[in-house]
Amino acid sequence: MLYSDDIVRGARLIKQAAAVAVLTGAGVSKESGIPTFREAQTGLWANYEPEKLATVEGFVSDPNLVWTWYDWRRKMVSNVKPNPGHFALVELEQLVPKFTLITQNVDGLHRLAGSRHIVELHGNISRHKCLKHGHVASEEVESDLPEPPKCHCGSLIRPDVVWFGEALGPQNLADSYAAAESADVFLIIGTSGLVQPAASFPFVAKRRGARLIEINPEETPLTREVDFFLQGASGVILPQLLEVLRDQSA
Repeated sequence: MLYSDDIVRGARLIKQAAAVAVLTGAGVSKESGIPTFREAQTGLWANYEPEKLATVEGFVSDPNLVWTWYDWRRKMVSNVKPNPGHFALVELEQLVPKFTLITQNVDGLHRLAGSRHIVELHGNISRHKCLKHGHVASEEVESDLPEPPKCHCGSLIRPDVVWFGEALGPQNLADSYAAAESADVFLIIGTSGLVQPAASFPFVAKRRGARLIEINPEETPLTREVDFFLQGASGVILPQLLEVLRDQSA
């Protein structure tokens, strides 16, 4: 099959790279049927501001409400599967010497697909942690609970995600910057590049000499900065890149 010159050149860059870093956003998960945070605020949830559902203050004020919201979202995530874009990234990880996948998504679909070297920048909706001390809950948390359970220390258990106003985990942040600094090729997939600090990672990579490849259905504020803009769904473009990579390696 014939592919565009940009896909062929992009695949050649990846083939020559010793280190590849990837940043994914909500667009990748949306292709699996997961709505964005704002889109998920429909029906019963349409009347609630994000500050009520995704902040520490909102959780402390009404823990049962926030717990129910996240339980609903967890159930929604449990009913979807990784898409071809997720699986293409799994194979890409196996083809390059050094690979880091940085995701802003909390649904865990990259891990479910089989990706190994992942930085879950904003956490994982399937994990839970202690509100007071921050340690990840080791015990399984039941679904359908009307209120959040308590940690062994007596504090409430909360979702292990980064809420509005919270700092990112220092190790996740350090790992992301390290991947950007060492990358020969940096892929930006399914993200608008507006949310900091993730939006800065491509620029860090570019300053260190990396080539940038963006895969998105529409142009974003990052498009003018990249070397190749591959327009389309990640579930379509990534498998095409992989097919060209295989041909080039044959």
